[in-house]
Amino acid sequence: MRYLVTGGAGFIGSHVVLALCDAGHDVEVLDDLSTGHRAAIPEGVTFHEVDLLDAEATDAVLARGPWDGVLHFAARSLVAESMEDPLGYFRHNGMASLNLIQSCIVHKLRKFVFSSTAALFGGPDRAEAIDETASVIPGSPYGESKAQTERVLHWADRVHGLRSACMRYFNAAGADALGRAGEDHAPETHLIPLVIDAALGRRPALRVFGTDYPTPDGSCIRDYTHVADLAHAHLRVLARIEDRSVTYNIGNGLGYSNLDVIRAVERVTGRSVPWEPAPRRPGDPAVLVADPRRFHEDTGWAPRFRELEAIVETAWRWREAHPEGYGDRISA
Repeated sequence: MRYLVTGGAGFIGSHVVLALCDAGHDVEVLDDLSTGHRAAIPEGVTFHEVDLLDAEATDAVLARGPWDGVLHFAARSLVAESMEDPLGYFRHNGMASLNLIQSCIVHKLRKFVFSSTAALFGGPDRAEAIDETASVIPGSPYGESKAQTERVLHWADRVHGLRSACMRYFNAAGADALGRAGEDHAPETHLIPLVIDAALGRRPALRVFGTDYPTPDGSCIRDYTHVADLAHAHLRVLARIEDRSVTYNIGNGLGYSNLDVIRAVERVTGRSVPWEPAPRRPGDPAVLVADPRRFHEDTGWAPRFRELEAIVETAWRWREAHPEGYGDRISA
């Protein structure tokens, strides 16, 4: 098959590109490299440096079809940043996605896989795992921009027959087990790489936001899913959208606290992690864990990296081998 991956130079997108290539598919990547890395794109994969806000350039790439499907990861994804620049998020996530979806319709594509988010569920705290029946109540412009794109896809299916899969996942983590790709954000906001950098002495003591939540150790609990498992979930869902659109919550179904992550990094690395308590961040729920049973029942997918230490180990190996990430940061 021949697939176009937008945001394929980013963290999750690059791992999906690897999984598609490993499965023998023909893959092309569209990315503006605003947060992604050219070095994350495998050799031999055709690359289009295009901003999805440029409707004409986007359409020119789609016109290179036929395509068997589009997998859409290109987006801004920082909740705090979206609270400071909500209109920017609606532009970069909403308008950009609209341009892409419009081009897919024009060029008669029939499969669209959308990288959605657990940020859709920004409502009251809940102790139980979140399934697909949970109310969509975004707590940020980031979550709202993803929710709006899901609705656009709903109508694109009803009116134009564009089948889509909305993949709502929680916390992607880890790195390719063969070391071909990993996590490299600037700034880094994800907990596991931050804890690893604290263990390496590359950053000051880690701040744990909230140690008085109603959880066993007082810190927030989250669902961490290995990025390679997420990549294979996207491959599995392509077969599900032959004749209908679907929406799934994707995760491990296991909750690990912030302090669990610190202890796991210490065990894997053999190093002490300096950390200090900090006040809660507004809007952070105590527990955020996926219920992935529907996806498992429909596709047979199950994460291979279920234990936190296994996830941390791949992230640690990547960071050890790539202390400066992909090494393509431009110094000021």
